[in-house]
Amino acid sequence: MNALPAESIDCIFADPPYNLQLTGELRRPNDSVVDAVDDDWDKFASFSEYDAFSKAWLAAAQRILKPSGTIWVIGSYHNIFRLGAQLQDLGYWMLNDVVWRKSNPMPNFRGKRFTNAHETLIWCARSQDAKGYTFNYDAMKALNDDLQMRSDWLIPICGGSERLRGADGAKTHPTQKPEALLHRVIVASTKPGDVILDPFFGSGTTGAVAKRLGRHFIGIERDKTYAKAAERRIATVQPSTPDDVEVTRSKKDEPRIPFGWVVERGLLPAGTVLVDPTRRHSAKVRADGSLVTADASGSIHKIGAHVMGATACNGWTFWHIVVEGKLVPIDVLRQKLRAELP
Repeated sequence: MNALPAESIDCIFADPPYNLQLTGELRRPNDSVVDAVDDDWDKFASFSEYDAFSKAWLAAAQRILKPSGTIWVIGSYHNIFRLGAQLQDLGYWMLNDVVWRKSNPMPNFRGKRFTNAHETLIWCARSQDAKGYTFNYDAMKALNDDLQMRSDWLIPICGGSERLRGADGAKTHPTQKPEALLHRVIVASTKPGDVILDPFFGSGTTGAVAKRLGRHFIGIERDKTYAKAAERRIATVQPSTPDDVEVTRSKKDEPRIPFGWVVERGLLPAGTVLVDPTRRHSAKVRADGSLVTADASGSIHKIGAHVMGATACNGWTFWHIVVEGKLVPIDVLRQKLRAELP
């Protein structure tokens, strides 16, 4: 990470060691051994050692993030609170914590605690005064049947054909994340062509999903077995076409079109009468792009609000014209001009 240029990364997804502190074997009721995370990369001598490790990589991440970049960090109750404190101490600005609720969690075999059925993601901007970070709000609504996407995500754990396994049938990586989780993260917080870094690349889920969605990626992984498996996996991924990975854009992100442009282009000549959807109210277009009624004049928004007796109005959707015998909002003319922009 220290070799990467400063302010070169659009988004980071980090799935660091959880420091699970597992001791002894965990067995199922049938006495079979659970394939738990007992690898050396997840072992730290103390909390202070884990904190020093976390601070070092989070500081490196902050240096290479663009000013508008964001970072996602995922963890369990073993480590996520320590990581949250480190993020705040380093000056990151928390945007959301997201609960990944697992629809098929591993049972609690000992029966001495609640079943661990979720993990937590923390999403942060690089700093409190960061501007322009990507959040594809409308794309998230589209992904969720046109409802606001909530911060609790019900997604199954990785399994089936998606789970990478060796020749002996054993899991290639013990904590492989589901592609559905990364799909949501990437669609929510990046744009096609962005560069995503995963500093704990593991089995390459971030890279596989990023490639499919038309994003660039950098993966850092020190375990050669994991790295080779990730390379083989990503090589089989077919990128989607640019059109297929475009996200639903917010109206706020579209180029501004003044109403006067519609008038001067002759799409609504001076003297045209506009009406509301009920035809109860009307106003006439003037050459300077204003509207006039019997007792007031002003912008399409101001006059729309005036005739309704309201404090505000979106004149583009309120005012209509007749096209082939049907009332249509004047917004269709704005969209026509937007389509002509380079």
